[in-house]
Amino acid sequence: MGIRRPVVAGSFYAGTRELLIKQIKDAFLHPIGPGRLPKGVWGYEKIPALICPHAGYMYSGPIAAHSYTSLEGRRKPKVVVMVGPNHAGIGSEVSVYPEGEWYTPLGSVSIDSELVRLISKNSDLVSLDEYSHDEEHSLEVQLPFLQYVLGEFKLVPIVMLNQDKDAAEEVGRAIAESVSGEDALLIASSDFTHYEPDAVAKKKDSMAIERISALDVEGFYDVIFKHRITACGYGPIAAILAASKALGARNVRLLKYATSGDVTGDRSAVVGYASIIIE
Repeated sequence: MGIRRPVVAGSFYAGTRELLIKQIKDAFLHPIGPGRLPKGVWGYEKIPALICPHAGYMYSGPIAAHSYTSLEGRRKPKVVVMVGPNHAGIGSEVSVYPEGEWYTPLGSVSIDSELVRLISKNSDLVSLDEYSHDEEHSLEVQLPFLQYVLGEFKLVPIVMLNQDKDAAEEVGRAIAESVSGEDALLIASSDFTHYEPDAVAKKKDSMAIERISALDVEGFYDVIFKHRITACGYGPIAAILAASKALGARNVRLLKYATSGDVTGDRSAVVGYASIIIE
């Protein structure tokens, strides 16, 4: 029974419960955030899928908050399947955390071990592996927002070391087959262009977002490689696009795009962040 402790609490986000809740609220209320706190009102609309950034909260938190505000009025997810990149480069090609709990300063979230095993069963590429997650921040950074907005839910964390197109489509297929009929929220965790001038980053990222908006996985890969767009989680984005298409998604909408330069004022070398809803 695995217990995963946070590795970026106190750096990417606040390390105490009180300060972390304040930081999350500040992200919702930030000038480039939604401008209000989530109402916590649930309804009957279908749960969407999301693409959400994972940098330090001072940089990407306000943009990420747009994703979580968009869940209002929908069915409340019972399980969250998150797919992110494996920045550390350790472990298996595609890894799902097998069982146990993930901790943040806001408490613990239980792994949905039954759904984990089903996803792994539905794809030989997806292995049951804790080690791949030891140093990875891309999923952990989403967790406090989810805890604040959803309260109780179960978690399926997947990281991709292999982000090629075939792997992404295979992961997406396995997720779609496994969550069909479930009240599941799917999240691709990714930042976009890294450390280029603001105008360059925005131009490149707009091309990638155009292909995402068309639910065009092949075109998305073409743009990523042709224009050398340094989105760290392009594989997870493609996986969630593939899963969403298989589950009947037809519409994609950009909720918010900004760069770190929009927060800090330094536009010489920025990172791009986008919140995108797929429904």
